[in-house]
Amino acid sequence: MKRMFILLLVILFSAVVSVDAAELKNEKVRQEGNRLVITYDLDGKEKEAEVNLTITVEGKTYKSSELHIEGDIGKLKTGKGKRVTWNILQDFPRGLRGAADWELTTSGGAFTDATTGMPFVFVKGGCFQMGDAVGGGDADEKPVHEVCVSDFYMGKYEVTQGQWRQIMGSNPSYFSSCGDNCPVERVSWNDAQDFIRRLNSQSGKRYRLPTEAEWEYAARSGGKSEKFAGGADVKTVAWYDGNSGSRTHPVGQKQPNGLGLHDMSGNVWEWCQDRYGSDYYRNSDRDNPEGPSSGSYRVARGGSWNFIAASARAAVRGRGSPGVRHDDLGFRLALPPGQ
Repeated sequence: MKRMFILLLVILFSAVVSVDAAELKNEKVRQEGNRLVITYDLDGKEKEAEVNLTITVEGKTYKSSELHIEGDIGKLKTGKGKRVTWNILQDFPRGLRGAADWELTTSGGAFTDATTGMPFVFVKGGCFQMGDAVGGGDADEKPVHEVCVSDFYMGKYEVTQGQWRQIMGSNPSYFSSCGDNCPVERVSWNDAQDFIRRLNSQSGKRYRLPTEAEWEYAARSGGKSEKFAGGADVKTVAWYDGNSGSRTHPVGQKQPNGLGLHDMSGNVWEWCQDRYGSDYYRNSDRDNPEGPSSGSYRVARGGSWNFIAASARAAVRGRGSPGVRHDDLGFRLALPPGQ
């Protein structure tokens, strides 16, 4: 007796684009037998962009890497006639009897720093609910409040040991045997500022540390309600004490978040530009907040290889003296558009 498969698909579309970066256009969807087919054009001045697809079924969101999806996903050259196919029955043999929502996004505007080879991803600005948006957070993650950030670029990876050595001429990392592609650590907030000054002098750009608001907005894939940077499954996106083997790992080995950013949860804590204030969220500016005007500590975000999984939550706020160095403390860079 043959089993009947009923595929009832309610398809919704949402795209995250930028004015200056690559843009998704002419998106169309249709069903061909057991396959969902999405076609689109990738338009823009940039030659390449990162395109991501997520599909939500019965309240659970899947990345393209978790499903039988083929075609034009990932880092692509701009152009027309892009095509993506999803073999539904390979992932859901009984078929879909509810709604399946899909979201095609592009980080667009990616570029690589000519001095260091450091890749950057464009982050389209917007407003979001900053703080403990999913529950279970610490007191300094509250109250949840609306924050709006302008467009910016964010380093795709944490600054690596090789990049640090190229600019500074030495490697301070405890895990130096991990290699050039591992995150640099044992760098203080002050050390990061020295690195930035030297890099800016050589590159002619105005790199800086991200603000705390920019960091959380980017970590949560553009302000989405995500527990970790890329979703709810910490094992797929982060190195923490339960899976790290008590050491750092080369950047980019874990799955990226929705903007194509890696390791924003776990691996090493990341310095932010802001001073830390335990009650700052009660007094925060709405637009592009820069933290308290005074304070002894600087903010660090993201958790690390030797902290528990809960510390890798996107809303967790760490802190440290600007001169402190630890083997689980590093950073990534940000850059305003046009800089």
